[in-house]
Amino acid sequence: MVMDTIQVRLGPGLVKKIDSLVDTGVYSSRSDVLRDAVRRLVIDKLIGIIPNEGDSVAEVRDLRKKLSKEKFDLGEINKLA
Repeated sequence: MVMDTIQVRLGPGLVKKIDSLVDTGVYSSRSDVLRDAVRRLVIDKLIGIIPNEGDSVAEVRDLRKKLSKEKFDLGEINKLA
């Protein structure tokens, strides 16, 4: 899978927190930290619009798979809030 590259500017305090997560082995790279944070943001924005039918754990798992493989427009996601 080909991923797009984006540039993000963060303050030094936040970078230290990210590096700490990598240094302690919670994540393998800075990119992994940021990808997970964006996925969590997207899922948080979608809570309340996902129908609560059946197995919600499976629904979230499927949504995570979809988000990790598909491109999406953050502008469209922000309109959901």
